Amino acid sequence: MVRIFFPNQIFIKSKLVYFFCMLNFDEGKTATLFARDVIESHLLKTKQNNPTLSIVFQEKRGVFVTIHSYPDHELRGCIGIPYPVMSLKSAIIEAASSVIRDPRFLPLTEKELNHILVEITILTKPQPLKVKKPELYPQHLNIGKDGLIINHRGRSGLLLPQVPVEQGWDAEDFLTHICLKAGLPPDVWFEEDAEIQTFSGQIFTEISPNGPIEEKALDDL
Repeated sequence: MVRIFFPNQIFIKSKLVYFFCMLNFDEGKTATLFARDVIESHLLKTKQNNPTLSIVFQEKRGVFVTIHSYPDHELRGCIGIPYPVMSLKSAIIEAASSVIRDPRFLPLTEKELNHILVEITILTKPQPLKVKKPELYPQHLNIGKDGLIINHRGRSGLLLPQVPVEQGWDAEDFLTHICLKAGLPPDVWFEEDAEIQTFSGQIFTEISPNGPIEEKALDDL
């Protein structure tokens, strides 16, 4: 059974050996177009295209699909698979078919298809952030590169690497907000039994609805 990562769900870690290889631009463009096609085929109830995909789409990857409104760029949905437990192709299908029903928002409608931007983030495998004491976490976070996952007493939350950049947060702000995302008190990251994981991501996004696609560099935000 596939487990989709919603804001307050915990996702079981994979114990698979995992090697991350960056996508080239053509592969990232194909991934974004594929996510858009999955979204449209579900909303329009049409047959999904079956494009020719390179071997990278057979590799196990974590991936998130994000929808923003256009042109005001308001978040409209963001759902994904944090851990590399399925092929990139399957992960995109799962994330894109679920993001249209992100429970934080009203379901996406057919009328919105020409007024949204589709963004895809391919994740490295999350790894525990190891420090001698929790107070040192901020010193070991790289804003603009690291995404965060917190697991604490059955609750979890995830924030993508682009979030603190877009919001103007520093490392302590980022740690505070990952706790809040998980429905936890804002200072839970100070507790010894709170597990903090980091990951990085490669981001591809539409510039306009069904328009050109670019790879997003976080230091350009």
